[in-house]
Amino acid sequence: MLIKLRLLPYVLLALAPWQQVAALAVNDAAPNCALSTINSKQALHLSDYRGKVVYVDFWASWCGPCAKSFPFLNELHQQLHASGVEIIGVNLDETPADADAFLAKYPANFTIATDNNQQCAQDFAVQAMPSSYLIDQKGQIHHVHLGFKAGEAAELQALVEKLLTTTKP
Repeated sequence: MLIKLRLLPYVLLALAPWQQVAALAVNDAAPNCALSTINSKQALHLSDYRGKVVYVDFWASWCGPCAKSFPFLNELHQQLHASGVEIIGVNLDETPADADAFLAKYPANFTIATDNNQQCAQDFAVQAMPSSYLIDQKGQIHHVHLGFKAGEAAELQALVEKLLTTTKP
């Protein structure tokens, strides 16, 4: 029974309503999602970050690759935040306690937001966990990445660095 329960989130992800919409792709405009920060519940919108390179990462506490991506995201934030990179981790857990437990184990030094009604996930047509979207200073998607493996970190960082130097608001 334990094995079956561990598979339940993956089954639910496969049945998620946002998968009924065509996934966003490179060159699409990023949706202007309304989110709230996880701790302060302060409202934030993706359009608030125009003029910056934004790395939006959808994650959940039950996602193994998400746990592996957090050290990379922390390092990316530390290295490139001063250069104009914003990282927003969008949590899709239904229970806030699950996200809190995950963050206690895998702290984040970047912005963590919640998507309580999962409208942002639907707008982005999230199809895997984690799903990451690299958005330029004008709000256009430049890269979509599904899943995460440690060996992909250097390539993802290179994409972010290239975007910092090739696009301007």
